[in-house]
Amino acid sequence: MKTTAVIMAGGKGERFWPKSRTSCPKQFLSLTADGETMIQKTVKRLTPLVAQEDIYIVTNAAYLDLIAEQLPELPAENVIAEPCARNTAPCIGLAAAIIEKKYGEAVMFVLPSDHLIHAEDMYIDTLRKAAEAAQAGENLVTLGITPTYPETGYGYIRYVKGSGKGGVYEVERFVEKPDLQRAQEYLADGGYLWNSGMFIWKASTILQNIKAHMPELYEGLQPITAAYGTDGFDKALQDNFCKLPAESVDFGIMEKAENIYTIPGTFGWDDVGSWLALERINETDSEGNMLSGDVINVDSKNCTVCGGARMVAVLGLEDVVIVDTPDAVLVCDKNSTQDIKKVLAELRSHGRLELL
Repeated sequence: MKTTAVIMAGGKGERFWPKSRTSCPKQFLSLTADGETMIQKTVKRLTPLVAQEDIYIVTNAAYLDLIAEQLPELPAENVIAEPCARNTAPCIGLAAAIIEKKYGEAVMFVLPSDHLIHAEDMYIDTLRKAAEAAQAGENLVTLGITPTYPETGYGYIRYVKGSGKGGVYEVERFVEKPDLQRAQEYLADGGYLWNSGMFIWKASTILQNIKAHMPELYEGLQPITAAYGTDGFDKALQDNFCKLPAESVDFGIMEKAENIYTIPGTFGWDDVGSWLALERINETDSEGNMLSGDVINVDSKNCTVCGGARMVAVLGLEDVVIVDTPDAVLVCDKNSTQDIKKVLAELRSHGRLELL
């Protein structure tokens, strides 16, 4: 059976401001010492499983040039440009409809564009196992991440412990982001996984589920799919996509469907959700500092400092994030990194749209 991949690359990456901007969001940035961008890493790690011509990227129309620049070997027709943001269910539904029309029956790996994987061989083995489970029936498979601490920023997957066959488990339910006490209970229980947002299924399976659980979306996709491969595709996309219901695949499908399975992953996953991730994915010095660029540090501890064109001097600070760009500098306490969107809201309220 044909194996394909759909990479979702339309996000804004707002928690990585001021590096991440509307014109160049997180997935197109390099956040590691090797210089590769997040989306380049995502495509590269798939090469043992999926041919370049079978990798599809769904993104915002504004990012077509960035994708062409960073992924020149990807066929241009494999980049699906959304005219507006409609969340993950329309994104995935459109890609599934195109893949089914082009290939007939095919397995889809549906993956975010801005995650890091440390144990890539183990990751590929897990994807192979997931593909086998997807091919075995009308199954929806998701990769869960074995939690290592009580994270409150992720959704969780409750799985049936005794149901595992070859490492594939039945999903009991999906759980929203918990408070700290509940996250600690989930960790102690051992029957919960972090929801990674990575899915594996046949194109026909997800389309059947969209038809059953999101009929408005299914019907709305029909004129777009019908035009795929013709000169009228771009117009059909422009005319119809923004009318589709804006809904996540988690809420629209996964919380309602049957035959849902999960595979616990231990392959060193990181969603790189905020500036705090940099100290996890890059080397730190003996005082716990992650320093990049032209930075002078004196008596500072546990700081993340990303210098730019000018020298940044850090003196006597602790647990601080500093990010220098040509037109904006971020200085914040590490405990406030999840609240960077508040800064963006202030910029909008003051009309400073050029900084977004």
